[in-house]
Amino acid sequence: MTEDADLGLRLARHGYRTEMIPIATQEEANFRPWPWVRQRSRWLKGYAVTWAVHMRDPRRLWRELGPRRFFGFQIMFLGTVLQFALAPVLWSFWLAPLGLHPLSPVLPSDALGGLSLLFLGAQALEIACASIGARRAGKKGLAIWAPTMIAYFPLATLALYKALWEIVLRPFHWDKTAHGLDRADAPAGMVTPPPAPWPRPAAAAS
Repeated sequence: MTEDADLGLRLARHGYRTEMIPIATQEEANFRPWPWVRQRSRWLKGYAVTWAVHMRDPRRLWRELGPRRFFGFQIMFLGTVLQFALAPVLWSFWLAPLGLHPLSPVLPSDALGGLSLLFLGAQALEIACASIGARRAGKKGLAIWAPTMIAYFPLATLALYKALWEIVLRPFHWDKTAHGLDRADAPAGMVTPPPAPWPRPAAAAS
């Protein structure tokens, strides 16, 4: 489902190294909720399956990757899955300022207050990072949309639960993404013009 992730890891296990090309990829992004969930579900399903396949023999994986890359693999793949799987537990702390959190009767009020501030601070930091990232990428107009990242995680969590359900019942199902919709259905003024073509190398131009 995410063949690039599996291929990259297999190359690493055989001693090869892959790197990112420092060029922005121009591609059509999903702009509707359900197609977006379906696409992310396929990606997360691929991450979960890739992690499970390569962790069938953890000792061998440790030997082939080494400690640093082994833990990097856990953070990248298992961490990605767990952050969405456990997100509802984190969201429950929105109830803490109202005294409605399940831990309210157990934890002192100061502890709940501290957890609430920590949670709100994390949300603010997340929005700030998204805004800074958009500006550094030369997309200043997108920075104002950074607060909508709050809606990203609920949709991604839904995508993960869909992926886990499919792993059990439809492990080989490919939830294909429909493309070619943005220019036909996007509101007026929201269509991104096609990028300018890259300059041809001198040898090819001649």
